[in-house]
Amino acid sequence: MRALRATLFGLLAVLLAWGLFVALAQPPPYMLPGPLRVAEVLWTRAGFLLANGWLTLIETVLGLLFGSLAGALAGLGVVLWPRLGRVAWPLLLVLQAMPVFALAPLLVLWLGFGLASKVMMASLVLFFPVASAFADGLRRTEPELLDATALTVASHWQTLRFVRIPLAMPALITGLRVAAPLAPLGAVIGEWVGASGGLGFVMIQANARMQTDLMFAALAILAAMTLALRALVDEFAPRLAPWAAESGPSPFPSLLRRKSS
Repeated sequence: MRALRATLFGLLAVLLAWGLFVALAQPPPYMLPGPLRVAEVLWTRAGFLLANGWLTLIETVLGLLFGSLAGALAGLGVVLWPRLGRVAWPLLLVLQAMPVFALAPLLVLWLGFGLASKVMMASLVLFFPVASAFADGLRRTEPELLDATALTVASHWQTLRFVRIPLAMPALITGLRVAAPLAPLGAVIGEWVGASGGLGFVMIQANARMQTDLMFAALAILAAMTLALRALVDEFAPRLAPWAAESGPSPFPSLLRRKSS
C-alpha cells in the first residue's frame, strides 16, 4: 500500500510539472500536448484505445507466461545438465545481446503479422532475465545444506524438488519482477515492425499523422498496463515461495528424515 501511494504521488508530481511546463513554455501541441489534452483524447477515443490496448494486453500476458515458463525451464536445464549448459548458455547470451529491433522483422517474416510474432517477441525479451535469475538461484544452494541432505533418505530428484528448487524460488521471483515490465515493451516493438492493431500500431499511425496527443494517450495506457503487471507479479509471485518470508513455513517436507544407522 505504501509503494502504491508513493507511485501515485510520483505520477501526480510528473503531471503537475508537465502541465506547468506546457502552460509556461506553450510549445506547439504537435510537439508536446498538455496533460488535459491527453486526458481529453483518452476520454473521446476511449473505445478505440481500449480495443487496441486489449490486443496488446493479450500479447503481453501470453508473452509473460510463455517467456517465464521457458526461462525457468532453461535455467533448470543448464544447471541439471552442465554439459548442455556449457553449449547452450553462450548461445542464449548471444541471443540476449542482439538488439530486439533486429529480431522483430525476422519474427514477423517467419510468424506473420498476427498474434504469434508479438507473443514470441515479448517472450524473447523477458526470457533471459528469468533464466539467468533461476539458474543463479539453483547454483547458489549452500554446499553444507546439500551435504546434510545427503544424510537423509532423499534421492537426487527429491533433493532437487524439495531443497534446491524451493530455495531458488526467491531468485526466480526476482527474475519475474525484472521481466514483467519488459513484456509490454516486447509486444509493442513487434507491433511497430508490423501489425494491424495494438498500442504500438496506434503509436506508429499517430506519429505519422503528427497526432502527438493520441500517441501520449497510447503511452499512458501502456504505462498503466506495465504498472499493473508489475503489481500483479508483486502480489502473486511471493505465493510461489511463502517460506521466503521470515514467518513463512519451511520449504523442507517432514518426509526428508535422517537415515537410520
